[in-house]
Amino acid sequence: MAAAGAACGGDAPRAPCAFSPRGRRSLALCGPDGRLRVWDTPSSRLQHEYVPSAHLSAACTCLAWAPPGGRQPPSKEGPQRKKRKSEAAEAGEQFDLLAIGTAVGSILLYSTVKGELQSKLDGGHDNRINCVRWHQDNGCLYSCSEDKHIVEWNTQTCKVKCKWKGDNSSVSCLCISPDGKMLLSAGRTIKLWDLETKEVYRNFTGHATAVSSLMFTTVRPPNESQPFDGITGLYFLSGAARDRLLSVWQIRSDRKDKNAVMSFTVTDEPVFIDLTVSESKEEPVKLAVVCRDGQLHLFEHILNGYCKKPLTSNCTIQIATSGKDSDATPKPVPILAAAFCSDKQSLLLVYGNTLQPIIERVSLNSAESHVCLIRDVQKTMALQTEMSVTKVKTPIVNKEAKVLVPGIPGHSATIKSQSSGMQKMESKRKPGDKEDSIEDRLGAMDIATVKIKTKGGLPQTDSFAVLLVQGLESNDPDILNKVLQTRKDALIKNTIAKIPVHTVIPLLHEITKRLQGHPYSACHMVRWLKSVFTIHASYLSTLPDLVPQLGMLYQLMESRVKTLQKLSRLHGKLYLIITQVAALEKIQDATDINQTAKLVYEEESSEDGSEDEMIADKDSDENWDEDEEKGEQSDEEKGEQSDEEKGEQSDEEKGEQSDEREMAVEKEINRESDLDPENESEEE
Repeated sequence: MAAAGAACGGDAPRAPCAFSPRGRRSLALCGPDGRLRVWDTPSSRLQHEYVPSAHLSAACTCLAWAPPGGRQPPSKEGPQRKKRKSEAAEAGEQFDLLAIGTAVGSILLYSTVKGELQSKLDGGHDNRINCVRWHQDNGCLYSCSEDKHIVEWNTQTCKVKCKWKGDNSSVSCLCISPDGKMLLSAGRTIKLWDLETKEVYRNFTGHATAVSSLMFTTVRPPNESQPFDGITGLYFLSGAARDRLLSVWQIRSDRKDKNAVMSFTVTDEPVFIDLTVSESKEEPVKLAVVCRDGQLHLFEHILNGYCKKPLTSNCTIQIATSGKDSDATPKPVPILAAAFCSDKQSLLLVYGNTLQPIIERVSLNSAESHVCLIRDVQKTMALQTEMSVTKVKTPIVNKEAKVLVPGIPGHSATIKSQSSGMQKMESKRKPGDKEDSIEDRLGAMDIATVKIKTKGGLPQTDSFAVLLVQGLESNDPDILNKVLQTRKDALIKNTIAKIPVHTVIPLLHEITKRLQGHPYSACHMVRWLKSVFTIHASYLSTLPDLVPQLGMLYQLMESRVKTLQKLSRLHGKLYLIITQVAALEKIQDATDINQTAKLVYEEESSEDGSEDEMIADKDSDENWDEDEEKGEQSDEEKGEQSDEEKGEQSDEEKGEQSDEREMAVEKEINRESDLDPENESEEE
């Protein structure tokens, strides 16, 4: 009995992969492009390829195959008819369901038999899914997420059966006990849950970083004489991110013992672990650990209690190129995954890259401590490519027919029958004949040779479109810089109009990346962006996932537009300040103007003017005398009024004391003194 698992959790950037439980006949691998590929391990052929609708925004984070005895999900149709025995047996043999956790919190159930998406589980998590695990008996699915919760799913109804908080931080890994009654969960600390009550049964110390791997290593306790409750005495294994030690824990009846009983040391962080489960006390546990540095470490040990010293690997396997062809030095080939075969004496190695992995079966040889396998990866991949190319047959077309090849702008050559075009090439040259020119040879191959002469040696629009497509497909910065530095609007529009439709989205991603750079290049990229939106607007409007694909561009445009109003206000204020400062500097720099008159002109009738001035002076003197007379009359009137008021006051105040009279006299004196300065001022 064997169990395999890829390292799960948010810290592992490697592509998630998982072997099918039935004899390791299939390998599910999700590449960096978001596509799910299922490979047949015996033949290394691609069986299925599934592209989720949101494979770029909701990338795959974890995978899990359904157990062989699990229940099948309900059909989309209504009541089902009773199947025949042959149909039921065939469905039981071929049925394989794959659970895919995504970065947005949803879980996809993909049927490899039907080759389509079976159902989608939503509403349980609101953050990244770190791990999914199937229950081996009832067909339920368990998942953990960055939102600190664990969810139990009913795959029949596609609804949440139970949800509880698993840790104070994110829960990164899960594992179900062999009897199906307990559940291991881990963030940094490890907890053992009772699935019936959803309560913590045991706590373990865990690791300093997030746990990425959890799996049980034994199904029976070491002491078989005592009664077994299904969990006490079992061992399980754990690995963590950025940790080179794999810890082994034992579930004991004593709650105080929370530390690991032994550990295995590896060269780097583990990314994929597979082991053979020990079914008896004497049977050793075989462990295969794939590290991030691309090496595979094999362990074989009998679990029988404490071991203070970390155990080293019995054998280390590496894969490298021969280095005989072009490169003089051998290059290491990374191992992606490894799994024990059913005989437990051979391994399935998956190495190369995730888009085109190579699967090979290797027999174990424990006598050597270090094994380096020499494999020519380029030749193997070229052989696979040639096998796929030989299946394509080129049809023989009539001479009168003209075939236009799509996807290559500017290609207008017709395909003729093989007999007419290749007769010249097949004929042998005689000793006296001259060698044919390259133009004649190209003419025999029926390739249009048009001599294009352009000003300055610049390529035409169709070649610009070809270069742009090549640069986007190969991600070559030199080609992209050469094309995207064009400033002519007509050339930009023609280039955008001639590129294939499937390159529009990659071009928008490249333009978005360049818009985030220098403002000068961003101003130049706006021309390309405008042409793409105006020419390919109809195609972009048909894409269902356009918003998540162009999310970065939308955010960039919104951030630039938000600051436009503030920048315009600041520009206006700075402009006013600069103009005022410039005006002041201009005034200060200007030389003083001599305001003295250079020429004085006097008229001859100066005597008449003097007489007029004398007359005006006399008039002013007469006006001055009249003003003085008016001032004296007003002073006399004021004095008479004051005397009358004084008389009236004296009649009323006859009965008062003499002191009050003296005060009244002083007031009168003061009033007269107050009036004198006014009169003096008027006279002046």
